[in-house]
Formats: sequence, structure tokens, C-alpha cells
Amino acid sequence: MAGMKVFVTEEKELIMEPTLKWAGNPNVTLGIKAFGLKATVQVVDLQIFAQPRITLKPLVPSFPCFAKIVVSLMEKPHVDFGLNVVGADLMSIPGLYRFVQELIKDQVANMYLWPKTLEVEILDPTKAMKRPVGILHVKVLRAMKLRKKDLLGASDPYVKLKITESKAPSKKTAVKHKNLNPEWNEEFSIVVKDPESRALELIVYDWEQVGKHDKMGTNVVPLKELTPDEPKVMTLDLLKNLNQNDAQDDKFRGQLVLELTYKPFKEEDMSKDLDNPLQKAPEETPPGGGVLVVVVHEAQDVEGKHHNNPYVRIIFKGEERKTKQVKKNRDPRWEEEFTFMLEEPPLKEKLHVEVLSTSTRIGLLHPKETLGYVNISLADVVNNKRINEKYHLIDSKNGKIQIELQWRTSS
Repeated sequence: MAGMKVFVTEEKELIMEPTLKWAGNPNVTLGIKAFGLKATVQVVDLQIFAQPRITLKPLVPSFPCFAKIVVSLMEKPHVDFGLNVVGADLMSIPGLYRFVQELIKDQVANMYLWPKTLEVEILDPTKAMKRPVGILHVKVLRAMKLRKKDLLGASDPYVKLKITESKAPSKKTAVKHKNLNPEWNEEFSIVVKDPESRALELIVYDWEQVGKHDKMGTNVVPLKELTPDEPKVMTLDLLKNLNQNDAQDDKFRGQLVLELTYKPFKEEDMSKDLDNPLQKAPEETPPGGGVLVVVVHEAQDVEGKHHNNPYVRIIFKGEERKTKQVKKNRDPRWEEEFTFMLEEPPLKEKLHVEVLSTSTRIGLLHPKETLGYVNISLADVVNNKRINEKYHLIDSKNGKIQIELQWRTSS
């Protein structure tokens, strides 16, 4: 790249016009068929000269800070190369060189010469322009008169909560075993980007040691119903689903009590990193201890020898947790959160994270295999409260996994 012009406009965009010059001798071989004849042609001494206009727009507050790349050419490009057939250069044939040059220039110009453009969308502009405007503080107080789900006449309830249409992982309370009137008193902080159209979704589940967790009931709270900076205690009837025409929703499924406070950001807060505000640990956290939160986001380039159905196994102080399995995927995304309540900070502990794959076919000689692992020292998260990094997987050629760790205390 020989140089670059940068333009400043009144629009939310960045315009660049670099001068590109590239030369090399690539190893490119082409098979050509014409008039019933076949020939192998080698491209040699390739040179490219072009002046593109690259526009990044619109500029948005979300990474990578622009939603679309628009490329066009300000003039016809110059492409120079040789074509060798059995050691002879076809470009030395009189008239052929100029004909090929003009043909390439015209074809490329017809597609991309200004004002024609090539557009590549990076983010959905309508969503990328939305930046955090406030935080919703949620205190899950208790549930009352939940229905029995287990055979022995009890339930093991917990609550999942999130903002509708948000891609952030759901928040979860602790599990209250064998309790139809559980009390949690757990606090959560959730970033809000669009309080006028979004709602807080709450789902109560019955925890199961094996198999799928049973849904006990759900409800939503539209954020526009909350008065900013004013706490509001609400008692919600649990519904089977949110379909108002469902006759089965006449059954009483219990109630959920919570306290909500929506706090809009002040102007000076808008520049802070508030996408994931750190939450406090529950009130029942042991004195001097805290809660270790492990969020398994995604992995890249994980590849098994016999199958690729990855899931993550986490082992910490003898406890084992697993994510769901993603079938036939080398770049899986989980977005699952796990918590460990500890009596003291894990300054000398390590977290074992392993990516495995199990076959979906019966009788395979290799039903399970390891795709890579990493042992993460937890001293950093205790000192910094939160870390979010990608780790190279041991025993994997190129595999990486993104793990977010949080250390929450009650103070």
C-alpha cells in the first residue's frame, strides 16, 4: 500500500482511498478447455495496481465500530501477468496481451467502478446503533404455592431471567431443593438498551439431576411500565406460556415476587463499560467467601478425529458441570453460565475446562474423544473481579475457547 487519503464527512462514516500496489509470483495453475482441447496454464509475474474507495458506515458504538464495508474503484485497475503453457508465455503473442488487459479492466470496472459498489454487512445496523441506556436491578425475592413436579411430592425450583431479544446469557438463581415456597433474595443487574420495546422475561424451572429441567411457569414485565429510579415490588402469576388464548393457562401455577428498579444512565455514565455490570453475591454467601461465575461463550477450530459434536466439561474442586452438546460444529457457541459458591477466595485454585465430543451413532469404536483442554488459574479473577479471554486448548491443533470468569462477593 503506497498511500492513503482519509475523508471527514458530516455523516457517521469513515472514507479511505488507499493506493494499492502488489506484485508477486504466485503458484496458480488453471485448467482450460476450448474447442475440444485441454491445456494447463500457469499464472506468473502477477502485478495489481488499484485505487479503491473503502467506506465504513454507519459508525456504531458496538465492536467493531462499523456496521457495513462498502468498496468501489475510483479508476479502472491495472492487472499485469504472464500465462505459461508448456514453458511458453502466451502473453508474448502479438495483440493478445492488450486484449486480455482491456478485457479484465472492463469486466472489473463494470462491477465495481464508482458509483457501483460491493457491500459487505458486518452487523445489523438497526441493532448495532442501540447502545446501553440504563441498568435494570432485579431482586428475586421468593415464590409461593408452586406446583409439585417430582414424584415424591416436591420440587427443586430456580429462576432464569433475561431481557427479551437479548443475546446475553440468562441470569439464574440458586436451586432451592424440595421447596414449594422458596426464598432467594438474590440480586441481579441487567443492561438495558431499549426500555420502550423490551421486557424482563422470567421462567421458573424444576431442577433435575438427570435429563431436561421441567418448566414450572413464566411471565414478563414490560420495561416501559417501570418508573425510572423508583423501586417496584411485583407479584406475578406464573403462566404456562405467554399465549393469552391458551385455555390451559387457567390453572394456578404459583406466584413469583420480585423487586425491580430501572436506573437510566446519566450522560457521564454513557462512556463506561456497562455491557456486563458486576453483580453481588447472594445474601447467604459465607462471610469472607463469594460466588465464582463461569460463562462458557464459544470455541473455535475444535476438531475431532472421528466426530465433531462438542460440549464443555468444567471440573472445579471435585464438582463437574457440563454444557449442552452442539452437533456437527467446529465453531460451537454455548453461552451457558455456571456458579460455584465458595467459603474463601480461590487464590490458589485452578479451573479445568475440557472440550469433548461424543458420537451420535451407536456402536462407533470411538464414542467419545477429547478436543482439547485448559487449566485456568483463578488468582487473576479474584484480584480483577472479572476476566473474559480466549484460551488456546492444549492437545488441539488450533482450537481456542472463550471463557468469562467473575468473582462476586456480598460486599
